[in-house]
Amino acid sequence: MNTTRAIDLEDTDGLLAADRDGLLRAASSAGAQVRAIAAAVDEGALDSVRTDGRARSVIWVAGRGTAETAGAMLAATLGSSASAPIAVVSEAPPWVGPLDVVIVAADDPGDPAVVGAAATGVRRGARVVVVAPFEGPLRDTTAGRVAVLAPRLWVPDDFGLCRYLAAGLAIVAAVDPRLSIDLAALADELDEEALRNSAGRDLFTNPAKSIAERLSDHRVALTGDCAATLAVARHGSSILLRIAHQVVAATGLADAVVALRSPSGFGSSSVDPLFHDEEIDGPLPDRLRVLALTLTGDRTVAAARVAGLDDVYLVTAEDVPDALTAPGDGSTAPRTPTGAAPAEQQLAVLAVRLEMAAVYLRLVRG
Repeated sequence: MNTTRAIDLEDTDGLLAADRDGLLRAASSAGAQVRAIAAAVDEGALDSVRTDGRARSVIWVAGRGTAETAGAMLAATLGSSASAPIAVVSEAPPWVGPLDVVIVAADDPGDPAVVGAAATGVRRGARVVVVAPFEGPLRDTTAGRVAVLAPRLWVPDDFGLCRYLAAGLAIVAAVDPRLSIDLAALADELDEEALRNSAGRDLFTNPAKSIAERLSDHRVALTGDCAATLAVARHGSSILLRIAHQVVAATGLADAVVALRSPSGFGSSSVDPLFHDEEIDGPLPDRLRVLALTLTGDRTVAAARVAGLDDVYLVTAEDVPDALTAPGDGSTAPRTPTGAAPAEQQLAVLAVRLEMAAVYLRLVRG
């Protein structure tokens, strides 16, 4: 994809001037959104779903967009450890009953599927939690009979993934006290990620700018090596299309490896770039660049799967450079994590990084 870059990624003033819609601020608000959820929980918003009885299932109802992606991330990370199975559906299943917890997540309180799911859950005696603006038809059909985690900070739904994820984590922890979920730590890490990706940080210490640079003017695939990272890859593909207006494929890492290793695939070429002259030989064959999203604990396995392949970049939440002092003084050092963060925290960090990369791609075009 060929684009004309109007602003350089290192031009802080130019990037800020181009951000007329406040996209950087919105993309940097994930930590604040998580804190708002934590505050609502501390105030007792989920007291009505805390009971001594074990839930039969947790049903996440979301029709589309970031709410659906958050549900997929929740099921992938907590599905094997929570006491109740987590189902991600687009409408209330016919078997829902008093033993179930129904979470309706959306940005549109008038969505018929969301309103219908909430009403069905209430009518059948399920514990219902609304993770949506509590107004309009949704409020009219459920007022006084549901727990509410309505958004307290307005941001475009493009950047609402972490709010939905935090709400889901809080609800599952309320239903299953055995689980330990630290929303404050998640919010702190998302704030740190936003700081690392701020416009004033240079390309070499800014992971979002680095991703934007790798995406620019290339055919790119975002890949995941498990259900959780695949959900983040699909979120990245969606946000890049909606914000940066750039088409980026999202697929499983195995699919990308097959394509790159194929004799006639993206990674094959008889041309040696070292001896290639575009004026004589014409342009080089278009190669696929792969950004492989992976959890820190799976990095070694993912690296072995892509060994020997060119233009494949492993991307994890915790292997980025980090400035130890204030931006602009030139002093940097590798970031060395003391231990792998929880999977849900790593996924949220990767999601924010991709969101900010999409914003930078949008801004550099002026």
